[in-house]
Amino acid sequence: MTSPMPAPPFVPGAVLRSPVALGRATAVLLGLVIAADVFACYADLLEMDAAGDIADGARGVGMLHRAERADTLYHWAGFTQAWALLATAVVYLCWLWRVRVNAEVFDQSAHTMGRGWTIGGWFCPIVNLWFPRRIVLNIWDASVPWGARARHGPVNAWWTLWIISILTDQLAYMSLQHAHTERLVHNAAGQMLFSDAVDAAAAVLAIVVVVRLTRMQDRKALAGPLPVPVLG
Repeated sequence: MTSPMPAPPFVPGAVLRSPVALGRATAVLLGLVIAADVFACYADLLEMDAAGDIADGARGVGMLHRAERADTLYHWAGFTQAWALLATAVVYLCWLWRVRVNAEVFDQSAHTMGRGWTIGGWFCPIVNLWFPRRIVLNIWDASVPWGARARHGPVNAWWTLWIISILTDQLAYMSLQHAHTERLVHNAAGQMLFSDAVDAAAAVLAIVVVVRLTRMQDRKALAGPLPVPVLG
């Protein structure tokens, strides 16, 4: 943020603070998630090719080396994805808490859930399929410029791909766990390829949401409170 925020209206327990630095850090780390997903897609392709060739009857030392290399990259890709996601999640939740508190200052009535769900909603089974989206939408609605209409397209698109990636990842993992032949390994790797590609797309849309929401709050804070019309 290039200049200090104007003094906000008093809201119990809420203080208006700049989300810009956290928003930039979150966007950078989401870029790291995308890079990890791209690496995972490459590893998935190698695993598919190696398993498919073995299933078709390929043998020999060269084929063995290919299979070992594919397995090694496949496991390293999963390791890289896990650590990239963990690092990003920590910073993302810090950013999300910041913009949630700011949104309460802008419009306390826009929120349908308690502030604690901003973090807890991600970790509670079942409800984590829709609570975080609802919280982000509430923040989005409270952060749009004064008098502007809230458009939820970016949030809905991001959340849809995120849910698809989670569900397909679980299905792919279960398929891999029960893959007792090379053909089944080939099919499971194909499912994982789809999941990793969708996750990369979801991360791209997550960057869009983070950047736009951060920018909206920055501009709304600098614009000051909504002018009160003079009656007379």
